Amino acid sequence: MGTKDSIPQIPEIRPPSVALYWIIALLTLVGLADATFLTVAHLTGDDAVCGSTAGCSTVLGSVYASFKGIPTAGFGAVAYFTAFSLAVLAAFRYGFARGLLLLLVGLMLLASLYFLYLQAFVIHAFCPFCLGSAAITFLIAGLMLFAPQP
Repeated sequence: MGTKDSIPQIPEIRPPSVALYWIIALLTLVGLADATFLTVAHLTGDDAVCGSTAGCSTVLGSVYASFKGIPTAGFGAVAYFTAFSLAVLAAFRYGFARGLLLLLVGLMLLASLYFLYLQAFVIHAFCPFCLGSAAITFLIAGLMLFAPQP
């Protein structure tokens, strides 16, 4: 007869830690810095921020760089700030925050895909800062797939 100790124990499967929300929050701060930098560059008309990258100036000078006079990057800055706030709330286990963050990141992902399309097929130039923002959004979206329910 076996004892209780001889029964193999199944390891407990635990959901990912809320630390994932803190990683997402840090990534949104990087995105916020990028979007703020692009917004200031657009508002000041300073295309020297692009350095010798001609595509950057082309993208930032295109008609798609603003909407009704507001720099497109400004909308990105607001989105990143909101995502940061929601990620912090989710890390503190506020139940509503994860759903709102998931919705916002989904919208940001769609916007990034649209702007990548514009750069590749309409403007025919790429802005490294815009590509960086898209990469951050893709990374955040990927991490959200593994983020636990608060």
